[in-house]
Amino acid sequence: MQELNNNENAKFLNHNDEVISFKCELQENLQKAMKEFVEDHPNWDQYRILQAAIAGFLMQKGFQNRDLTRLYIGNMFSMSFKD
Repeated sequence: MQELNNNENAKFLNHNDEVISFKCELQENLQKAMKEFVEDHPNWDQYRILQAAIAGFLMQKGFQNRDLTRLYIGNMFSMSFKD
């Protein structure tokens, strides 16, 4: 699996979506686990995992927003929502 970079994952983005790229350091064991998961689940990639994880975390912490919910559900179930 390639290292995280600031390329967009067009599969989950609409032309109206804004993309903000950031760099983050992952502990080696987390990166290895993510790599193994992607190898076992080819319909997932590093971008989809991180988007789902961040959206899920924010939702668990009580942040409620329709766009966030759509992003989370879309990533979890490979769905695309149109406005």
